[in-house]
Amino acid sequence: MDAIYLKHQELLKKLTPFFTRPLEDEIEWEEQLIGIKGARGVGKTTFLLQHIKAKFGFDKSALFVSLDDIRFTQKNLVELAEEFLNKGGKYLFLDEIHKYPNWSQELKNIYDSYPELKVVFTGSSILHIHGGNADLSRRAVVYYMKGLSFREYLQIESKQNFNVLSLKELLTNHEEIVRGIASRIKPLVYFDDYLRFGYYPYYLQSKKTYHNKLANTINLILEIDLPYLMNVDLKYVYKLKQLLYILATSVPFQPNISNLAGSLEISRQSVLAYLDYLQSAELIYLLKDKGKSYSILAKPNKIYLNNPNLSFALAAENTDKGNLRETFFYNQLKQSHSVESSEKGDFLIDGKFTFEVGGKSKKFNQIKNIKNSYLAIDDIEAGINNKIPLWLFGFLY
Repeated sequence: MDAIYLKHQELLKKLTPFFTRPLEDEIEWEEQLIGIKGARGVGKTTFLLQHIKAKFGFDKSALFVSLDDIRFTQKNLVELAEEFLNKGGKYLFLDEIHKYPNWSQELKNIYDSYPELKVVFTGSSILHIHGGNADLSRRAVVYYMKGLSFREYLQIESKQNFNVLSLKELLTNHEEIVRGIASRIKPLVYFDDYLRFGYYPYYLQSKKTYHNKLANTINLILEIDLPYLMNVDLKYVYKLKQLLYILATSVPFQPNISNLAGSLEISRQSVLAYLDYLQSAELIYLLKDKGKSYSILAKPNKIYLNNPNLSFALAAENTDKGNLRETFFYNQLKQSHSVESSEKGDFLIDGKFTFEVGGKSKKFNQIKNIKNSYLAIDDIEAGINNKIPLWLFGFLY
């Protein structure tokens, strides 16, 4: 326990000041069992350490433990919880819970045996709390950590605060909102950089090595997370890499599943399963048709990378401005809204709003006479009526 706490102190001492994520205020921290899920690289570890340092400092009532730390291999979670509680501990923070075997059963045992202990755990976006040996869905309150929005990126870079917008106020009042933002900052100065390296917070460590680190993160997802958490046979990891590269060089990709299966020399069902794995790992988005219920076996209408940064890490030689625009729009809207394929536009949002995404020259021709239709336009600072600057959709979370 002493070695674990010394590591806890060391991590807090090394923690540098960083932008506070909005999730800090959304979490009900006094819940008995809290889960925080998110893709690799979105900042879950830093988030926990920031919370601990801000609320507890070096008080021994709180303890941070990374479950991939070799120091932890001599204990199990229940033993750790009991010893921590006996020494006056109250708040136990467990990072990367998916690295620990039998995690769900032991968390259930801690929850049932030590109701006075508050436990917060983080895990991969692939993690299923109703999986494993125990169902935690009725015990754990689970939150989801997203990558940085364009709004958050602007706050970090400009050291100014900007309010989150609802989609309703954005659509009805974007002209006035833009005037307020543009009086303080020129958003287009930052937008292209955000598309390249603004989604994952570790860009702050180094922009030069960012895409190499992101490529390494992708490899870890494919080679470790998917085999471990989704039981993907290691011999098929190469096929997953092949599929992801095909998608990265072709997005937005209108899939012919049979052709993909032939190219990869796997079955049609395997292709659909692999696409589902990649979406669960937050590497791609599968755009489905309006009203179609989600099914692994349902062919998507289009396939996008999860966020624009991935394009530069996976296929920098093949990045396309139009694709980056659509990927940005999809990514920022998908966090809090339903996004489906539209018959005439690019996207249908919440089953009601039709959007066409494009550059300055984009016209309403494709979506004219469609109720609740809008243009999301790149390379403009301000819009008018139903023509809205694309960057502003980065303020929705």
